[in-house]
Amino acid sequence: MGKKTNANIGARLDRLPQSKWHIKMWLVTAFALLVCWSNGIGGAVQNILNEIGWFEGSAGLLAMWGTSYTIGQLFGALIGGPIGDKIGRKKSILLYEAIHIIAMIGGACSPNVYVLFVFRVIQGIALGALLVVLFAGFTEYVPGKNRGTWSSRTSFIGNWAHPICNGIALLIVSAGVSQAMNWRIQFMIPSILSIIASIIIYVKFPESPRWLESQGRVEEADAIMTKIEKEIEKSTGKALPPVQEVSEKPVKKLPYSALFKGKLLKRTIVGSLVLIGMNTIQYTLMNWMPTLLSSWGYDTKDSQFMTMFGLFGAPFGIFIASLIMDKLPRKVTGVALLVLMAGLGIATGTLAPSLGVTGIIVMTFILNTVIYMYVCYASAVYVPEMWPTSAKLSGSGFCNAMGRVSNVIFLSLIPTIAGTVSNADGTASFNTPGNVFIVIAVIAAVIAVSIIFLGVETRGESVEEIGNVD
Repeated sequence: MGKKTNANIGARLDRLPQSKWHIKMWLVTAFALLVCWSNGIGGAVQNILNEIGWFEGSAGLLAMWGTSYTIGQLFGALIGGPIGDKIGRKKSILLYEAIHIIAMIGGACSPNVYVLFVFRVIQGIALGALLVVLFAGFTEYVPGKNRGTWSSRTSFIGNWAHPICNGIALLIVSAGVSQAMNWRIQFMIPSILSIIASIIIYVKFPESPRWLESQGRVEEADAIMTKIEKEIEKSTGKALPPVQEVSEKPVKKLPYSALFKGKLLKRTIVGSLVLIGMNTIQYTLMNWMPTLLSSWGYDTKDSQFMTMFGLFGAPFGIFIASLIMDKLPRKVTGVALLVLMAGLGIATGTLAPSLGVTGIIVMTFILNTVIYMYVCYASAVYVPEMWPTSAKLSGSGFCNAMGRVSNVIFLSLIPTIAGTVSNADGTASFNTPGNVFIVIAVIAAVIAVSIIFLGVETRGESVEEIGNVD
């Protein structure tokens, strides 16, 4: 009798009722995402390093702080996916966590800015890879019928990292810690929390039975799946629903080159465009909003105040996304959010100069709400779930890398798009800041069209159905 090539893992996972096991998997993944905030502390640490003279008054060194990290994330997303598809979800999470932790501790102990830059690049590589495997890998553990809801909840928790770590930075300053120690402590706190997350993952997080089956390791997949089923039966006190039997299919391992051929090529293109849109729109407003507002005549205090309150739309948007993600088809959701962003972008760029402080806060709050609904849709739900299991991290990683590339390029174009002018006092301002919002609207419209013609519908579909690219 031949070796068993299928354990019906997909059907067995998709018929599972919502249970404590699903909540445990969600909390473990969400906690790991929440505490890996080497990106979130970037601005606060940069400020302190600049004040204590580590950048030696060099604009080039100052610019390298953000660029080095972004380049690291780009390469992390690009190489982290294929490695994760090769060694598995659990092992790759633990590997990237270990590299990230070591790089953060190394950063905290750096004797000068040049050593710190090396660790900053490594932090970016590790986090770029880690985000891919946490978001994309998680989609393999939850049923297709509510996969979008679970992934949105994960994104909701993970996106609190920025306000939490900046709140901690404020507490460290308030405690009177010296600047020389302040930024080092900011690296050590997520290091310790990530060590705790890694221990929890090692103990509580099983390898993906879907991935094991895709690798031909059917007996291991069956053993883990059986353990999961018993745990859920014990927690619910009920027998599980019967499994819908499917005909056995040979295990299909897809090479990296498969991303650029046939049906997967369309997904690679649309997935890249979806994340290019997310990165250019999200990070443009995150990095440039205070300067754009200042160019409309608002002073630094008012522009920071308006930016801060506008960003409260971020958690609100992700929360709304978690409620509606599985209510509408994925293509409809993506196109609707992009059209809304385009309209709001044009409205903001046209009306902002005449709205006043309150009006701009309301407008940017609404804009950020829609943007972060799209961030949740793009990074946590749609792009991670559109791939066959054996190429899931590779596909998601490549698209993430393309998004990072676009971020680096587009942010460098903002001064030109906004019409930078030199002032008599030696400062620079934007002559046409509204152009930035118009360009954002155009980008959103182009990506909406790509989803209509190239997108694949994934809502409610099993991982196996989505992965059928024959």
